[in-house]
Amino acid sequence: MSDAQQSRAGSVNPTPLPLVFDQPRGRRKPPRHLADLDADGRTVAAEALGEPAYRAKQLARHYFTRLVDDPADMTDLPAASRDRLVADLLPALLTPVRSLEADGGTTRKTLWRLFDGALVESVLMRYPDRATICVSSQAGCGMACPFCATGQGGLQRNMSAGEIVEQVVDGARAMARGDVPGGAGRLSNVVFMGMGEPMANYKAVIGAIRTMVAPAPDGLGMSARGITVSTVGLVPRINQLADEDIPVTLAVSLHAPDDELRDELVPVNTRWKVHDVVAVAWEYARRTKRRVSIEYAMIKDINDQAWRADLLGDVLRSYGDWSWVHVNLIPLNPTPGSIWTASRREDEAEFVRRLQAKGVPTTVRDTRGREIDGACGQLAATDT
Repeated sequence: MSDAQQSRAGSVNPTPLPLVFDQPRGRRKPPRHLADLDADGRTVAAEALGEPAYRAKQLARHYFTRLVDDPADMTDLPAASRDRLVADLLPALLTPVRSLEADGGTTRKTLWRLFDGALVESVLMRYPDRATICVSSQAGCGMACPFCATGQGGLQRNMSAGEIVEQVVDGARAMARGDVPGGAGRLSNVVFMGMGEPMANYKAVIGAIRTMVAPAPDGLGMSARGITVSTVGLVPRINQLADEDIPVTLAVSLHAPDDELRDELVPVNTRWKVHDVVAVAWEYARRTKRRVSIEYAMIKDINDQAWRADLLGDVLRSYGDWSWVHVNLIPLNPTPGSIWTASRREDEAEFVRRLQAKGVPTTVRDTRGREIDGACGQLAATDT
């Protein structure tokens, strides 16, 4: 392609923060929680408190199956043991600071304060056929993508498996109790698309997923196929995820089909290039038999040119036919101080047309929660 084709109408001006893959030192660990332990670990913990082993199963049933949050409702636990078990294995991990609603109450963003004062957000979204919670895996994010509010705040710390699961349990409670318009229902889907890079907090994220899919009463009994893990493309971790034998959906935040632009939009691309990321995503699809979602934020005059749609289609089709992949276009959501905006509707439509002409399934994501800063890229977790 010509130099003129490769030029872009805008430029990526902000200087991104340094990439952070490891948790900053000096942070205290969150209190141990039932959701941090597997079934055997819970038994050991109960016995260490002088309780019979089956108390762990009773406590798990209350938390994961009955979704109880008031110890007084755990009536099968002896009163003398109840407070000790709850204090040791069900400590408060998340304190709600504020909730905002949109879409007639069917979208709800909650700001949480963690035990050390760190702030994170989750978003519960009810649709006619499902209910999805978007959870955070880190307080902040170290990936430094310049168009994302979370990335521009930097990384504070990793979240524990218990802190991740607690977001899901809260959403499940809200659905079960009919707190969301539409009556009592069931939480069916979890997406790791909130604050943080899930693959940079791999151990806790996998621990949380294993708890979500564990059959009741040891876990929430959710389907792995209803869980989506999003990543900017940490290649070794994607390979590791394929080895876990948990068929979650992988979503790769690509945002550009060429290394020149992606180096700026997604700084981790300086370590793993576009073809590295797409190749490992294709391998994940091959091994798990799960179609991969390619996430692509549509940014006006930056990455939405027609030739980039053609290039994206060519890159994806070079790894086989269309059956392994689906492109999810995301109209850029506004963030404070951003110099960019969403693509023009006509450019978005042409981008879709070009990809579909190459046989690549493509949809445009619903931007629910935008007015409460609860949409993709908007989570900043401020209490002001």
